[in-house]
Amino acid sequence: MKTLADVLRAHVQLQPNAPFLISPDTGRNLDYAGFAASAHALRQLFERRKIPSGAHVGFFLPNGLATTTLFLGTMIAGRVVVPFNLLSQGAALGDTIIHSEVALIFVDATNRATLESALMEVAPKVRKRVEIIEIDVDDIAFAGTLMDNATFADEGVISNENAVALLMYTSGTTGTPKGALLTHKNLMHVGKTVCAWHNLAPSDRVLSSLPLYHINGQCIATIAPFVSGGSIIVPRKFSTGAWWGWVAAHRPTWLNVVPTIIAYLLNAPAQEIDRTMSGIRFARSASAPLPPEHASAFSARFGIQVIEAMGMTECASMVFCNPQDAARGVLGSPGLPCGVEAKVMSADGASLADGEVGELCLRGDNVMAAYFNAPEKSAEAFDAQGWLRTGDLGLRDANGFYFVTGRIKELIIKGGENIAPREIDEALLLHPDVLEAAAYGAPDANYGQTVYAAVVLKENAAITPQSTFGADALIAHCAQKIGKYKAPTLIRFVASLPKGPSGKVQRLKLL
Repeated sequence: MKTLADVLRAHVQLQPNAPFLISPDTGRNLDYAGFAASAHALRQLFERRKIPSGAHVGFFLPNGLATTTLFLGTMIAGRVVVPFNLLSQGAALGDTIIHSEVALIFVDATNRATLESALMEVAPKVRKRVEIIEIDVDDIAFAGTLMDNATFADEGVISNENAVALLMYTSGTTGTPKGALLTHKNLMHVGKTVCAWHNLAPSDRVLSSLPLYHINGQCIATIAPFVSGGSIIVPRKFSTGAWWGWVAAHRPTWLNVVPTIIAYLLNAPAQEIDRTMSGIRFARSASAPLPPEHASAFSARFGIQVIEAMGMTECASMVFCNPQDAARGVLGSPGLPCGVEAKVMSADGASLADGEVGELCLRGDNVMAAYFNAPEKSAEAFDAQGWLRTGDLGLRDANGFYFVTGRIKELIIKGGENIAPREIDEALLLHPDVLEAAAYGAPDANYGQTVYAAVVLKENAAITPQSTFGADALIAHCAQKIGKYKAPTLIRFVASLPKGPSGKVQRLKLL
């Protein structure tokens, strides 16, 4: 199987009535035959509207049966799918739409005004050229389940593994978002590798509330289960109160989460959930660093092994992953190279030895070929040997496990000493009152930069934002854990941290 169309063809032949998509919000389900009919109908829609093969088709939608159908079906039909971030708006959204060169955008009623406003703000003429189709993300007719005698038609589906399938924009944590071009070969490599790494089979079912406008929700929670022939529970969005009810009702065998979800589930009131755990093999956490204490606490409380991993948009959400065997994993590390080659490189391009900190660089079949319409940025991203320069700082230990210490652009340089923000984050998270924390560098006349930190407190915390001793107590706590020089000089109490759709903290927005 070389393309996503090959995958669908195989499932329709071998298991047409097997469940594929399950909506806990509506109770509606879609089997592989129904999905095939849906994909076929979508291709016909493109042809009626004269959207040619290779054209860019966008969506600005929350999760739902129809959204998943659009995501996979567009690629199977030979068009390039372009998911737009629902957290984006105004000129930023409009500029991304213009840059993507989409011919058609699907949107729901709730988000249509935001989409229309963004386009009119930056390019009224472009708005007239872009067709917008409004849909209901839970529309059972659109999702194909009302079509009888569904068959999978080969005409018009993609057969070229090197054809671009997905144009995915980066989260833009340190600058203007860039559009990564990912081919069917890239996505199939990811799907097959994740299935092999986690031993995924048709009997497996994932629960994931990560949005389909984010690379993790796309590749790990959708493409990998699709390749395996398994099924996906697709709630519209994450809910602490509903999570374990979904587990009990739909019996997933694995959970796809991010550290924020783990933190909120740990901080939720105690629930009687032991009876729902029997079928869950593991939880996979990625998209942002997972504090080791959260991983240990989650496993201890819920009896579910947490496997930490790391992905990148440019690598179709697959870079490192800890072993499936928990005894071989390393807390605090995103793991071993997963489907890629990896190395640590110095600023002058030399490979570094184990234990030395440098830039993480990657190469493999899941790594994008280029950024869309950005030749200079594409050239900057790769070295002469084809290694992708990630912008992440890290090291490899003697056993081959990698550790990420921060982003190059987020590194705090205080008085000439490099300080990794994550080290301060983890010290703050050891305090019993802290739910989330993010350290960042602030300008300082004496040291060049000094350390600040933003903190989200737990409910019913002894420390309160109004207390006179609260910030001082946390600063003293950090000084005791990591030393006074690295401890924050200022603590800001905030209701939430600025994050991208993956849950990754956008530190530069705290300045």
